[in-house]
Amino acid sequence: MNEITQLEGMEGNQAQRQGSIEEAGLAGFVGDVMLLVKARLTLLVVITTFVGFCMASRGSLDWAQLAHTVVGTALVAAAAAAFNQVLEINVDRLMERTRQRPIAAGRMTKKTAILLGSIMAIGGFAQLAIATTWVAAYLSAASFLIYILFYTPMKRHTALCVTIGAVSGAIPPVIGWTAVDGSFGIGAWVLFGILFAWQMPHFLAIAWMYRDEYSQAGFVMLPRKDFSGAWTAAQALLYSVALTACTLVPFFTGEGGALYLTGALVFDLLMVACSIYFMVQRTRQAARLLFFSSIVYLPGLLLCLMVFTKP
Repeated sequence: MNEITQLEGMEGNQAQRQGSIEEAGLAGFVGDVMLLVKARLTLLVVITTFVGFCMASRGSLDWAQLAHTVVGTALVAAAAAAFNQVLEINVDRLMERTRQRPIAAGRMTKKTAILLGSIMAIGGFAQLAIATTWVAAYLSAASFLIYILFYTPMKRHTALCVTIGAVSGAIPPVIGWTAVDGSFGIGAWVLFGILFAWQMPHFLAIAWMYRDEYSQAGFVMLPRKDFSGAWTAAQALLYSVALTACTLVPFFTGEGGALYLTGALVFDLLMVACSIYFMVQRTRQAARLLFFSSIVYLPGLLLCLMVFTKP
């Protein structure tokens, strides 16, 4: 009787261990998918798409259409991230910050990533086309193609890749805007300008912080002869000033009042001040400060647009 009890206990422990392994395997796969789709970058796409839709809406929100817009755009953005990693497997293995990505680390095959990316790209485009507008769907396709066909290969050849990447990253809020009724408005162009100008100092700061790793991997994220960082820092400042100009448009068109202007200027001054500091110092610490200021800037500015401007 004791032997039977012991055998049952052993079988129970074995089943428990097997269940734990399966749970760990599932959790690991989900974690790898999050890395594959660059979840934090995709979250930024979701937020900016949401803002664009809300700003373009008149009266009450169509929550179902908003959900389709956000999910569809997120799927296409996630697909772009997946295909980007498929194309950059060997390069990702050379950099400390990317070598643990699932394909580069060997935890996911290229075929699996391509399958997942294809399903997300087709599903996201179809969802936007069927549930929102064709304009929004075409814009999502344009953002995807710019990211994969231009930005990704250009990283090996020219620092203009940062500008091209910023174009792709500035399209999601316009997708949100046009998903409402398919039309463009001045607000859509303002959102595009803000996202485009914001990305430049944001990514230039990253490129300067990790310039040695990028160079070792063969990426040309900065001008080839800008060893001192003077031109990189000057660009960051110029785009911060351009960003300020974009944020002032809603005030001068009457869509934003004094409260919006005050909030926008506070965040604008933060970006400009950190850009000036980066231009003067051109150190990793100064670049990091600019990077974190950009992280604070975007949600703050978008909140001002959502709360203090009228449709």
